[in-house]
Amino acid sequence: MDGNFLQKKWKDIRVGEIIKIHANETIPCDIVLLSTSDSTGVAYVQTINLDGESNLKTRYAKPETLSKLPEKETINGLIKCEKPNRNIYGFHASMEIDEKRLSLGSSNIVLRGCELKNTNWAIGVAVYCGLETKAMLNSSGAPSKRSRLETRMNVEIILISCFLATLCTIISVCTAVWLKLHKDELDFLPYYRKLDISKGKEKSYKYFGWGLEILISFLMSVIVFQVMIPISLYISMELVRVGQAYFMIGDTGMYDEASNSRFQCRALNINEDLGQIKYVFSDKTGTLTENKMDFQCASIWGVDYSSEKAIPENEQVQYSVQVDGKVLRPKMKVKVDPRLLQLSRCGFKNKEGKQIRDFFLVLAACNTIVPLVVDTSDPTVKLIDYQGESPDEQALAYGAAAYGFTLIERTSGYIVIDIQGEKQRFNVLGLHEFDSDRKRMSVILGYPDNSVKVFVKGADASMFSVIDKLLNMNIIHATETHLHSYSSTGLRTLVIGMRELNASEFEQWHIAFEAASNALIGRAALLRKVSSSVEKDLCILGASAIEDKLQQGVPESIESLRIAGIKVWVLTGDKQETAISIAYSSKLLTGNMTQIIINSNSRESCRRSLEDALVMSNKLMTMSGATNGTRGSIDAVTAPIALIIDGTSLVYILDSELEEQLFQLANKCSVVLCCRVAPLQKAGIVSLVKNRTADMTLAIGDGANDVSMIQMADVGVGISGQEGRQAVMASDFAMGQFRFIVPLLLVHGHWNYQRLAYMVLYNLYRNAIIVLVLFWFVLFTAFTLTTAITEWSSLLYSVVYTSFPTIIVGILDKDLSKRTLLKYPQLYGAGQRHEAYNQSLFWLTMVDTLWQSIVVFFIPLFAYWGSTIDISSIGDLWTLSVVILVNLHLAMDVIRWTWITHAAIWGSVVATFISVMIIDAIPSFHGYWAIFHASGTWLFWLCLLGIIIAALLPRFVVKFVCQYYFPDDIQISREAEKKLADTRVIGGGQIEMLPITTNGPPR
Repeated sequence: MDGNFLQKKWKDIRVGEIIKIHANETIPCDIVLLSTSDSTGVAYVQTINLDGESNLKTRYAKPETLSKLPEKETINGLIKCEKPNRNIYGFHASMEIDEKRLSLGSSNIVLRGCELKNTNWAIGVAVYCGLETKAMLNSSGAPSKRSRLETRMNVEIILISCFLATLCTIISVCTAVWLKLHKDELDFLPYYRKLDISKGKEKSYKYFGWGLEILISFLMSVIVFQVMIPISLYISMELVRVGQAYFMIGDTGMYDEASNSRFQCRALNINEDLGQIKYVFSDKTGTLTENKMDFQCASIWGVDYSSEKAIPENEQVQYSVQVDGKVLRPKMKVKVDPRLLQLSRCGFKNKEGKQIRDFFLVLAACNTIVPLVVDTSDPTVKLIDYQGESPDEQALAYGAAAYGFTLIERTSGYIVIDIQGEKQRFNVLGLHEFDSDRKRMSVILGYPDNSVKVFVKGADASMFSVIDKLLNMNIIHATETHLHSYSSTGLRTLVIGMRELNASEFEQWHIAFEAASNALIGRAALLRKVSSSVEKDLCILGASAIEDKLQQGVPESIESLRIAGIKVWVLTGDKQETAISIAYSSKLLTGNMTQIIINSNSRESCRRSLEDALVMSNKLMTMSGATNGTRGSIDAVTAPIALIIDGTSLVYILDSELEEQLFQLANKCSVVLCCRVAPLQKAGIVSLVKNRTADMTLAIGDGANDVSMIQMADVGVGISGQEGRQAVMASDFAMGQFRFIVPLLLVHGHWNYQRLAYMVLYNLYRNAIIVLVLFWFVLFTAFTLTTAITEWSSLLYSVVYTSFPTIIVGILDKDLSKRTLLKYPQLYGAGQRHEAYNQSLFWLTMVDTLWQSIVVFFIPLFAYWGSTIDISSIGDLWTLSVVILVNLHLAMDVIRWTWITHAAIWGSVVATFISVMIIDAIPSFHGYWAIFHASGTWLFWLCLLGIIIAALLPRFVVKFVCQYYFPDDIQISREAEKKLADTRVIGGGQIEMLPITTNGPPR
């Protein structure tokens, strides 16, 4: 206002206002830069709050607005931009100022949540504010998912609801029959007295008619028996999940020291799904590998510079640059090839030297790297820290610096590179950033002698299509051979090319580039079309190779998952040779696997390849079955098959009739490796399996390209890696390393599933038994829905008497130790086979419940038959019997006892006795002093003891027979644990596990 800036709250900022941000401040809205404290208009921002990336990014103000300062003059202009959207990596707009129309892109906008770094101040105009900013539009939480166990539980709850309706119908029908049989007695019966002659006049009394009485009877039955519907179960499950999440987060075995990140539980409603996973879909780069790139070697002009005698990092002389009397050195050391290092220092007069010079110029210039100068303990020595959005670019820049091509300055208009001690400035005339369609990046540089060259780097498939193959086929063939060699050792490769542009070509490109940059609609497609006009007829310079090392523990983790019966599929955008090499080193692929490779370029070719692959797989399965048959086994896993397929083939297969054939083939394979796949193809592959099988799927990745896959799977896991936090923000669970998936699934997943599965069955039993007792009582009380159990006891039954123990057991109980579960991954198969929760167990539990309810009701009925005991006294006996029974039932199944478990179970029993005595000690309540009268006789305690023994004896016998004569793997392992604990022997003995089967019945 009046040439001065005023402080404003973020919520008060409006579109079109000019904002001034100072160093280390957070950007309050999405702004287009007008000017900065840097004379070139560059601003450095940190986007860690937006995408988790700590590297600094560069944003630029247009040269035409650099001199525009609101304090000195009024700024008038018009910005036309796209509607608010979630794309944080794209921005299409144009600005009209001083009768000029300027194109605006993602490099000109700074988004809300970013922080201004290494820049004193920046001035910009607000284009998106408040809820319309890209950060707010992307602030949605993890996708909502429903656990498979809960889905199956809902089916049982529907059955119980139908059973409840059946009970109510039985009561109402019986009421009708009883009324019909006793219609002549209703005038004088205490429950249905129709006449009131107390005042000398006949009056209708407590009777509403035959039909209405039936309806009232049905509704009263619903009210009395409504505890049958386990509403409290849903609350208990959520509390148990919170407790399970607490222990998962606190597990030090899943803490990553390198990134200082703990396990995150972002979705609390699918903990138990971790114990039923059958398919794991994993990204490769950053998930199986570290995504910390190291420049390894290069092929230049057909010559392979990958000498095994490379100078080690700690022995080489690091290249340095002299600037203003101070020494600048690259922050990271790179091992170099001595022969190439010598050639790079011998000058560039001959043809070989010129090729080397151009090759390293591409590595140093064709990127978006920002060189930052970092202080050291020595004031005369500074470090150059290359900040960039891609670890690949950083590795290439450090590699170029190691050979004497050091990028020391970058602005929006030019770059400065120190070439063997000589600083050279190149004008950046244009930049075509990398995109997933072109799979390459190019920069157009203006040389000091006014010549113009375009430098291009990209994936081999996209680069060889634009290389001029008439120049030198021998060099192209040699480079292809070197690429195959590099990829076979697991290195990431890029092909480097260039060509010189004449004046007319440059002028045509420049006009088209400006027009495409100013377009608001279809800008990306127009820029791709413009880039194709210069990215053609390139002269190949060579290829680079970068190493992306495996993360710690990846081979062991994949081996454990395979033993556990989990199929691991790797979906990567890397080339096939690199993916296969990494698969071998990670033990995903083994030497005894038969590989089926599908690389097709048409739909018909894909069809033939799939048909041939299916025939081959069937033969292998038949041969394996015959071999195993001679050994007395039907296990077909001894001849594993690995399917390797590329993204081009998937283009023709997914969303077509070939999907079913692909699924049939993949279902017969132990390993599936998909190469060169796009993000949506990853989601399509997960959907392929998820929609055609009842097995649980898990997707794990670390980058934005994995988000669709993570959201598509039943369980999504994000890795806090080098590619930002997009995957973490979209995931259900997040962790720092891939190896943590083993304790997550085999330990916590197993525990969570076993606990919650038992908890569901126990809660259904707990609620059903008391309802059945009430039902038996109604049959003996003229179907009047009179309850012997007091209203307070009915209310407290699910809240105080029985709820706390099941929650404690659901959180703390462990059927097996962590050590045993990790040592024997086969134990994970119990969750895959749904052994802890299935229809057979449900019906068996209901039969046991029916028996126990009969025992609880009829033993006291027969014991007190003919006595003068009142309804409240026998009701208290039933209450205490049920509570003691369900707690002892729970105690029989507890594996690991702790003082908390003891306190919860026995404390609930004591609390029930105390509550019943307090309720019966209140004179205004029905049944005053009943418990004290009843408990004063020996028959009361004899009935209580008899109920407990008779009700639990069948369960005890069945449990003993099953565990002693028909034990499963978990019971055998549990006994082995006890034996080891008794003998105090650690690591002794072996347990023979039953083999993993794909379609085995629950045992």
